[in-house]
This record gives sequence, C-alpha cells and structure tokens, in this order.
Amino acid sequence: MLVRLLYASRATDPACSAVEEILAHCRQFNPISGITGILCYGGGIFLQAIEGGRMAVNDLYGHIQKDPRHKDVVLLHYEEINERRFGGWTMGQVNMAKVNASILLKYAEKPELDPYSVSGSVSLALLEELMATASIMGRA
Repeated sequence: MLVRLLYASRATDPACSAVEEILAHCRQFNPISGITGILCYGGGIFLQAIEGGRMAVNDLYGHIQKDPRHKDVVLLHYEEINERRFGGWTMGQVNMAKVNASILLKYAEKPELDPYSVSGSVSLALLEELMATASIMGRA
C-alpha cells in the first residue's frame, strides 16, 4: 500500500549546510526503500513530501524525527494513495532562489515558505504547483 506523508521542520543550523548532505543520502538510499518525494528548504524551514510503502515511509519519518539536523518536526498530511505525485524523484529539490514570490504569496500571508502557518493541504498544493512550474531540480 502506498502512502504520502508531508512534514515540516526547522533546521537546527539555519545556514543548513546539511541540505546537500540530506539530499545525497536520500538519493542513495531512497531507491532501495522505494521512497520518492521532494524537499523544499528556505528560511531555515524544511517542507518535504515522502511517498512509498507504508512501513518504509513511517520508518523514514521516525528517523527524521530523531535527526539532530531537524527540530520542531510537525506532521502536516498523511494519506493512503493510489499513485505517486512525485514518483520521478528519488528526492527532488525545490530551488527556492528560482521560485516566483507570487507563487508563495498565492498560498500564504507573506511570500515566504512557512508551512507552520498554513494547512497541510495548502502546503501540498504549493508543492504540486512548484512541480508544475518546473521549480524542482534533481530529477532521478
């Protein structure tokens, strides 16, 4: 059974040199676990969608909650799915430098990434729009 999980967290190191490290790890190990998804990082905040088998996704989320690079980990959305929306990425990355501020403003009070101030369904809609506007890089 496939599931999709969406969470937000804050980086313990706001400069977050760990983003590339996290992406490299995801791209190496996610294919083995059947995990796909996208990661968005901006302003010290992570927003990540993870898709795959229920046990694999749940196990990965458990590891993220314990990862010292993350704090304030919040589950935004969890659902059983019939098909993947982010299946083309072992872990795609949103290039926040290339995101038009009007896209962010469409989904929030301010033109910034803040999944803590919106619903999980709004955060998921934002990720889908970013995917549709080709703001995601690192296709695997």
